[in-house]
Amino acid sequence: QVQLVESGGGSEQAGGSLRLSCAASEYIYSNYCMGWFRHAPGKEREGVATIDGDGTTSVADSVKGRFTISRDIAKNTLYLQMNSLKPEDTAMYYCVAERRLWVGYCQPLDPFRFTYWGQGTQVTVSS
Repeated sequence: QVQLVESGGGSEQAGGSLRLSCAASEYIYSNYCMGWFRHAPGKEREGVATIDGDGTTSVADSVKGRFTISRDIAKNTLYLQMNSLKPEDTAMYYCVAERRLWVGYCQPLDPFRFTYWGQGTQVTVSS
């Protein structure tokens, strides 16, 4: 059972930056897709970014150029660097993971492809 623990959320003003971290309970990066989703009240869950075991990333258009997904394999940690934050980025952010079933499995930002979810970390951006 893979466990994911997020940290790094908080409150920030528009234009500011935050970095989210996700610690995985075991080494999973080479065989797993990992990523970040977010969920704001009254809205559907939205895929933010994913990273495949080979390092290929997929990033939502709404955050492209502002958010960067990365990982530190030695630390078993996934990151989401969020710059130029906007009020519409306010949401609960979830770290996700799923076994990579085939090449390209990670690319669609589809929440139903991911079995393992962290507890979430809140990000609030004020104008």
